[in-house]
Amino acid sequence: MITTDILIIGAGPTGLFTVFEAGLLKLKCHLIDALPQPGGQCSEIYPKKPIYDIPAYPEILAGDLTTKLLEQTKQFEPGFTLGERAETIDKQDDGTFIVTTNKGTKHHAKIVAIAGGLGSFEPRKPKIDNLESFEDKGVEYIIKEPELYRDKKVVISGGGDSALDWAIFLSDVASEVTLIHRRNEFRGALDSVEKAQELKNLGKINIITPAEVKGIIGKDKVTGVAVEKKGEDAFIIDTEHFMPLFGLSPKLGPIGNWGLEIEKNAIKVNNALDYQTNIPGIYAIGDVNTYPGKLKLILCGFHEATLMCQSAYKRIFPDKKYVMKYTTVGGVDGFDGTRKEAPKAVVKAIE
Repeated sequence: MITTDILIIGAGPTGLFTVFEAGLLKLKCHLIDALPQPGGQCSEIYPKKPIYDIPAYPEILAGDLTTKLLEQTKQFEPGFTLGERAETIDKQDDGTFIVTTNKGTKHHAKIVAIAGGLGSFEPRKPKIDNLESFEDKGVEYIIKEPELYRDKKVVISGGGDSALDWAIFLSDVASEVTLIHRRNEFRGALDSVEKAQELKNLGKINIITPAEVKGIIGKDKVTGVAVEKKGEDAFIIDTEHFMPLFGLSPKLGPIGNWGLEIEKNAIKVNNALDYQTNIPGIYAIGDVNTYPGKLKLILCGFHEATLMCQSAYKRIFPDKKYVMKYTTVGGVDGFDGTRKEAPKAVVKAIE
């Protein structure tokens, strides 16, 4: 059985940063994730997608953010159970928990922190008769490696941030990018809409609205899509890749059966104090939780992880008083014997 102070369910950015904050408090962490590698959606779904709202990084690729978070946690020697899903939880008489995965791996922890992002998820698929027969043959719901589309013709369908962002990004990669949306108005960020309009004016993106893709053309792979534009006859666009980007349908999975208070597929927490759930000792941080004013942003998950670790420390050591010290003053001592600290000022008397 694996034992730890804090068992973190979800190895995305919020889960990884929790390791660092817990390490500052001398608390050991172990992470469970159903994916085969750490990083969550940043690694699995959009590793090459730039993120613009991480403090101190005007722009950073999602995969690079994962790499830096792993580097930051390394000195605190976290354990990982990857490729396994947290299945059941049993609270012990002493208030600790045993969490068992779908493969039977048992974990014993004093604190459980659920940082599962959106949980398990499936892409939302448009109603196109022959769509699924072309999956992995030119139809992709998730863009993992942009170089796959180098000098290729691509058609993207959707009206949200994902569709807009990838259309903009691929305009410098693909030979031809066509963005199709069933409405004239897009739901994405204003600057993304304006950027897409600018690229359209420059001839780098084709935007067709209001229109919908109604069929896939091809035999062994995609060679085109059938499009219906309001008020016009149907027509075909030649393409090698069709990407319907309509978002993901999140599901909590087995965690939804743990007796936690759920609201709209998210876990309700006490945001006035420490992001604890209705079960003492179980916390939920990051996109998986909900509370009044909740924003599903990575930086908000970092904040929630920090406060959660402080609460976890008090729960584990109720008789100890923790005095917070800034890392610039106290330095950072790793479990591996390493130490990071600011250079000491040289004190010299004036003669």
